Amino acid sequence: MLKMLALAALLTTAQAAPDPHLPKATTDTVAPVLPKGLQRAVLIVSKTNGWRHIEHIPHSNRVLADIVQGLGRTSYATENAAVFNDEQLRHFSVVVLNSASGAFLTPDQRAAFARFVARGGGVVALHAAGDDSHTDAWYSDTVIGTKFIGHPGGEDQFQRARLVVDRPDHPVMAGVRLPWTAVDEWYSFNANPAARGMTVLATLDEASYRPGAKLAMGTHPVIWTNPRTKGRVVYSALGHLPEAYDDPTYRRVLVNAIRWAGRP
Repeated sequence: MLKMLALAALLTTAQAAPDPHLPKATTDTVAPVLPKGLQRAVLIVSKTNGWRHIEHIPHSNRVLADIVQGLGRTSYATENAAVFNDEQLRHFSVVVLNSASGAFLTPDQRAAFARFVARGGGVVALHAAGDDSHTDAWYSDTVIGTKFIGHPGGEDQFQRARLVVDRPDHPVMAGVRLPWTAVDEWYSFNANPAARGMTVLATLDEASYRPGAKLAMGTHPVIWTNPRTKGRVVYSALGHLPEAYDDPTYRRVLVNAIRWAGRP
C-alpha cells in the first residue's frame, strides 16, 4: 500500500512539473545595470512570457553576439525587459528580439520602445517575436504587420523548403546565395504583410514543402521590413532550430539585418 501511495505521489509530482517551454509570466520593474561605455550597441532580448524556445535561445544568443562582434560593435544580452526605458535605450542603436514572446513589456516599457523606434532605433525581430502571443496594437502594427496562424505539426513540423529572394537589391538580402533551402518550423500568417505596407524580402515556395490546406498562403512571406517607421525594422520568421543559426546563408541574412538596422 505504501509503495502504491509513493508511486501515486511520484506520478502526481511528475504531472505537475512545469513545462520549461511555458515559463511563468513575469514583469520586470528594476532595470539592469549596464556595462560602462555602451554606445550604439546592440541589445539582444530573449524575454519570454509566452512560449520559450529553449532549444535555440542559448545558442542563438551566442551566435548573435558573435555576429555583433564581427561587425565591430558591442552587444548586451538580457531577459530583463525593464531595460526598455528611455535612458538605457539611448545606449543602443539596434534591439534584437530573439524569440521574445508574450506580453513581455509593460505599457511604459512599450512606450519607451516606441519612442526608440520613432527616433531611429532599429529592430531585428526573430521567429517567435512574430507569433500570436503578441497582442499589443503598436507592436503588432510596427514589428509584425500581420497575424501568425500556425505552423505544420507532427512529422511535418520541421521541413526543408525553398526560399525565394524577392528583393535581391535590398541590403538585408545582399550576398544570399541561391538556391536557398532550409529546414525550419515554417510559420504561416493570416495575410501578406505587404498589404499593411511592409516590404517583403523573401517568401517560401509552397510547392517545396507541405504547409497543409489551412496554412497555405499562396504568396508566403517569411522575411520583411517595415518602411513606414523612422527606425529600420526587420522581421524573420526563421529560426526555431539551433542549427538555423549555423547555416551560412541565414547567418548572412542576420549579419545584414543587424548592420542595416543599425544604420552604419
